[in-house]
Amino acid sequence: MRYLHTMVRVRDLEASLRFYCDGLGLREVRRHDHAAGRFTLVFLAAPESPDAEIELTHNWDADEDYGSARNFGHLAFRVEDIYALCAHLQAMGVAIQRPPRDGHMAFVRSPDLISIELLQEGDPLPPREPWISMPNIGAW
Repeated sequence: MRYLHTMVRVRDLEASLRFYCDGLGLREVRRHDHAAGRFTLVFLAAPESPDAEIELTHNWDADEDYGSARNFGHLAFRVEDIYALCAHLQAMGVAIQRPPRDGHMAFVRSPDLISIELLQEGDPLPPREPWISMPNIGAW
């Protein structure tokens, strides 16, 4: 058996690609537009984990409410510098739901409210501002 991918439905494909690619640093591996079915599949992977993919499914005409996505759980990524990535995402307008106060773990949410856990590679970084003083916001 071999793990292939996790599928996430997205409302706005461009906003989702901006978040996952420009924000988190994933890269697009392949894309399939299915005109007859009126949907697009975009497969993404982290540079250091090319076999573990996320499939973004965009239904062109859907007005379905995907809800708060809390029933999905979360995706987790090990990152080189949690502070730098959180600062980058924050500069893009992404809310840091659970700041990396401990230098080890943070949570953000995608444009479709999927919880994303960020874990510092190796030992936690020394705690520092502004993260130490930043409260949790919303659900993650």
